[in-house]
Amino acid sequence: MTTPPIAQPGVATAPGGTPPLPRSANLARRIGALTYEALLAVAMAFGVGFALLPLVSPVGSASRELVVPPLFARTIMACALVGGGALYYGWCWSRGRRTLPQKTWRLRLVGLDGGPVSWQRALLRYAAAWIGPAMALTGYAALSTTGHARNALAFMLVNYCWALVDRDGQFLHDRIAGTRVVAD
Repeated sequence: MTTPPIAQPGVATAPGGTPPLPRSANLARRIGALTYEALLAVAMAFGVGFALLPLVSPVGSASRELVVPPLFARTIMACALVGGGALYYGWCWSRGRRTLPQKTWRLRLVGLDGGPVSWQRALLRYAAAWIGPAMALTGYAALSTTGHARNALAFMLVNYCWALVDRDGQFLHDRIAGTRVVAD
């Protein structure tokens, strides 16, 4: 007969008294990895933008003036960036894989049961991470005529400020997707 593990204060246990779940990473560590992730995402966006530039640039523009691509081309570029991000993060977060910042900061994404995240759950987390940016874009459009459009940038932080009021300190997209970022 085996004895059940001793419950330790501050350490969550899985249902049924199974071995303890990994502990959640603290907020400072997650914000550090998020900053690193943002730097890499901007670099990837520059790379994709540079690769797609010949496809979205106006044809026959020999002048040295800055020409804004047509709406259709900008939409294609935005879809390529969002779709590329979905593929990258969906692949990196599923089946126990990690992004470079997660490896550097020794973090990993797990489900609420402590196991690896499925592809669908990783994509749900990615989609939920767009809540703040979508609110910022909507706020910008709504406030653009009032002269206060720059204040809409604050909505970008909604997903991350959620951790300050969440009972478990989870980001909003983790709460929606049923995931946790844990320390190795």
